[in-house]
Amino acid sequence: MIDSTPRRLLLLAHYADGEDARHFSLRIEQPLAADNNVVPGQFFMLSLPGIGESPFTYLTPPDAEGRFNALVRRTGKLTGALFEQPTGAILGYRGPFGRGWPLFFCSSRILLVAGGCGLAPLAGVIDEAYRHKLPAQLRVVYGARHSEAQVLGRERARWRQQLPFIETLDHARPGQRQGTPLAYFDEVFAEQAPDALLCCGPEPLMLASAEACLQRGLSANKIWISLERRMHCADGLCGHCYLGTSYVCQEGPTYRYDRYLALLGDRPPSAETHYRFC
Repeated sequence: MIDSTPRRLLLLAHYADGEDARHFSLRIEQPLAADNNVVPGQFFMLSLPGIGESPFTYLTPPDAEGRFNALVRRTGKLTGALFEQPTGAILGYRGPFGRGWPLFFCSSRILLVAGGCGLAPLAGVIDEAYRHKLPAQLRVVYGARHSEAQVLGRERARWRQQLPFIETLDHARPGQRQGTPLAYFDEVFAEQAPDALLCCGPEPLMLASAEACLQRGLSANKIWISLERRMHCADGLCGHCYLGTSYVCQEGPTYRYDRYLALLGDRPPSAETHYRFC
């Protein structure tokens, strides 16, 4: 039986972290065993009484006391109201939901590609690698429109000291790398060809990155993307996140690329070269 009753979630603190984005520290009032087993890339449903409910990714997994972090971008009524909540506000929580990233990188070289707020679902992968003393196995290419649109400033400062981390901007200042993450694939593959790709960001960026890796010899079963759909219920009931024969809230949001292609009926996806970061 599905229980859709939210549990109490406390807002501990928040601060500005990128253009129209905020970094939230939260605590589940009565954490369950499942909360302590969150895999990077999974999501939770956050609700505000009288306003609604929306899905958000975990920036960090809940600890034994139910504390975790999340990055939220202002996009509408619910997020706008969330930004105005004071410290100590009581929110609603349901989760965890979906499938996260494969954590197989102990013996693999992994390329992480992120665009805009798509860096948040990959943050747990980076921290997990460092926790297991494996940062050399990861390379990150992160793209944004301009410096003000970059997110996770504190985390990026730490990650730059720990592993190869390329930051690229559509509108760069002197001394900054300019262009999309795709512009640096030749450099990355020449230095150390990855065994797998994990990618999150605007869907055109993910599809273009996947196709670029295929062209460089990486197979589709070594590529993962994270899809964003209207996950209204997170229980596979409402049908808003339907993708082929799959519900993104259940089988996703992380999909292996060959599975994604199969759900499309093997129709080649659109890999536009022009896109906007979130």
